[in-house]
Amino acid sequence: MGKKLFILLVVLMSLSLIGIIFVQAFFINNTLKNEEKQFTSDVIRSLSLVSKAIEDKELLSYDRLYKEVTKNGRTPDTTEIKQLLIYDSFDEDTNQAIRFKNAIAEESFKVPSLFFDIGTDSINISRFTNISETKVYDRSPIDGKISLSPTQTFRDYSTMDDLGRSFYKKNYRAVYKNYPIYKRITNDEVSDFLQSQFSINGIKTAFEYAIFDKDLSTKIRSDNFELNPESTIGIPVFLDDKGRSKYSLYVDFPERRKYLLSSILGMIVLSIIFTSIIILAYSSAIYQLIRQRQISQIKTDFINNMTHEFKTPIATINLALDSIRNPKIIGDQDKVMRYLKMIKDENKRMHAQVENVLRISKLEKNELNISKERVKLHDLVEDAVTHVELIVEDRKGYVKTHLEADKSSVLANETHFTNVIVNILDNAIKYSDNAPKIDVYTENVGNNVLLKISDQGNGMSKLVQKRVFEKFYREHTGNVHNVKGHGLGLAYVKRIVDDHQGHISVESEKGKGSTFTIKLPLIS
Repeated sequence: MGKKLFILLVVLMSLSLIGIIFVQAFFINNTLKNEEKQFTSDVIRSLSLVSKAIEDKELLSYDRLYKEVTKNGRTPDTTEIKQLLIYDSFDEDTNQAIRFKNAIAEESFKVPSLFFDIGTDSINISRFTNISETKVYDRSPIDGKISLSPTQTFRDYSTMDDLGRSFYKKNYRAVYKNYPIYKRITNDEVSDFLQSQFSINGIKTAFEYAIFDKDLSTKIRSDNFELNPESTIGIPVFLDDKGRSKYSLYVDFPERRKYLLSSILGMIVLSIIFTSIIILAYSSAIYQLIRQRQISQIKTDFINNMTHEFKTPIATINLALDSIRNPKIIGDQDKVMRYLKMIKDENKRMHAQVENVLRISKLEKNELNISKERVKLHDLVEDAVTHVELIVEDRKGYVKTHLEADKSSVLANETHFTNVIVNILDNAIKYSDNAPKIDVYTENVGNNVLLKISDQGNGMSKLVQKRVFEKFYREHTGNVHNVKGHGLGLAYVKRIVDDHQGHISVESEKGKGSTFTIKLPLIS
């Protein structure tokens, strides 16, 4: 996969993931807004019913008085005809005149205010009665005059309760209009009405209430009520005949936000869980893609380096063989031996490279058998130094040992740990452009022995220090292959040290050299 295509895929996947998150957030936000609208609608409906309940409660005394007056047949104090309709007609067939009269009479009663604490001695109760009367008069066939006395009379009386109630309400509201609100309704009654209606409408959260007289608070209020224009919901109460009122019932819900969120909490939790799973899976996929690209690049570098590592020895061997076959050379024993030594050395170098690959592969599969025994670390150091001292001397350098540890007995595999020290020394030689100058130190720290190998070579950057023990990793130097190897030596070193319950670290500065430190536990 090309770098541009890889970047494009990552960008598209990232945008898609961000889009999913935004869609989820938008959906949850819209759901919350709809819940708020539904909540407000339920509250307003409840308040409307409470307002009606308050008015019905106030009119309950009227009902008792009205029923008592109408039931007992009490004589009205005054009677007044409010409306009168007279209609005359003549029936030619029967030669009779018919007069129809319909009247609405208002009967007023003065009732003591036993049921009303409004500061007056009595109140007026009005009852409206409908009187229908039909009279039939005979007409003289001689002169056409109508007789004075009706021959038939039909009367009907009916009480107009609805009209009476309406008229009483009008008077009743007029009386109560300027009466103190706390004498018309109590705190307990308002609280009970609200609690009942909220419960019916499924509103199960704490609330605070108050009745305001225009912009002023009244005594009818809960202890912790605060008027908040953004969250308080109100509705008029004690309406007059024109639907107006100076009183408003306000309700506020201190835990409104929490209550609304609880209604969609399940959806929010599931959304967060699923989104987190998607993010985790996406992050893992991106990490794996990046890791695969890195591995692919490392393998490419490894193949290029291995190709270069093998190309030079093969070319050298071919040249040496061609030279030996030359009749002029084959008879020269010294030259033949020289070329044979070159072939052997190059073959040995290729064999060492293959061994490194096989060793690291076996380590990863836990197939490398590493038996350990008691050994002196100082002996391993001296043995390792003998492997490289000829190369160092040939380059006019040195390897100095400063073995100052009083105790150096460790549990280790002699062969593999010698290879560890040789690899670090070989690394110091490789990465020294000038004559290699190497110092080896040992010291005791607690129950451990420290082995430090310092050089004055090229050193390395902070980034390289973090990755120097990774398999196949080598510092990029473009197409320059002035340093042999393929990034397996230090990876092998770390695996062996870890297997010995040890620890390895590196300190380095570009252009000033490096110091590798190995810490191993001592044995008694």
